[in-house]
Amino acid sequence: MKKIDNLIIAKKKFKSRLIVGTGKYKNMSDCAKAIKFSGAEIVTVAVRRVNIVDKKKPLLMDYIDPKKITYLPNTAGCFNSQEALRTLRLAREIGGWKLVKLEVLGDKKTLFPDMIETLKSTEILTREGFKVMVYCTDDPLMAKRLENSGAAAIMPLAAPIGSGLGIQNYTNIKIIRKQTKLPLIIDAGLGQASDATIAMELGCDGVLVNTAIARAKNPFQMALAFKNSVVAGRQSYLSGRIEKFLFGSPSSPKEGII
Repeated sequence: MKKIDNLIIAKKKFKSRLIVGTGKYKNMSDCAKAIKFSGAEIVTVAVRRVNIVDKKKPLLMDYIDPKKITYLPNTAGCFNSQEALRTLRLAREIGGWKLVKLEVLGDKKTLFPDMIETLKSTEILTREGFKVMVYCTDDPLMAKRLENSGAAAIMPLAAPIGSGLGIQNYTNIKIIRKQTKLPLIIDAGLGQASDATIAMELGCDGVLVNTAIARAKNPFQMALAFKNSVVAGRQSYLSGRIEKFLFGSPSSPKEGII
């Protein structure tokens, strides 16, 4: 019998390995439609930027049912530990969310994570009972420290947020994969579906995509493309690729030639 290949984060099982952001779309209707095409079962919600409580304004919950899709509150826009902690504590009070995404940025130009503040925040949130999925650099040493601090998932960037550059450091991602037992999810910087395939072929457990889908000329087709690319990349990784050789190797048998 074929083993079910679920993504497991903090003991929760998900069939899809694609996580989708809810920002940057033209409207919430387009966002909901793209998520449906993507097949994603987890969506990130920027607590500081998205209205989830004021019923006088459009509510995300009216378009994306939190009973069917797992909301992953994140701390987008936070530049220090204090802001991030306050934001996630608010999310817990509003909706009881404990599975969260931590993102503490270092500066407004690169949007790289401040790893000192990130590590400190992870330690505090873990002690408070949060299951923390952590946006981080692709530094294997910092990734290991996050794991030792109780993180629920490691989420290294592929490239700067929204850049669309794709994975810039294959080697570090491979090292992180070798040394961690936590879910490894590429977060930020992907630009097209093939980037997701590459991430999955490197052994990542999933990818998080927002800008590449939301800003595509046809976000719905791009969402479907990412859905398929993640599945293909995962299947390729599990299949075990052939070794690389410097010279050619004939596909036909060498013996029995007429």
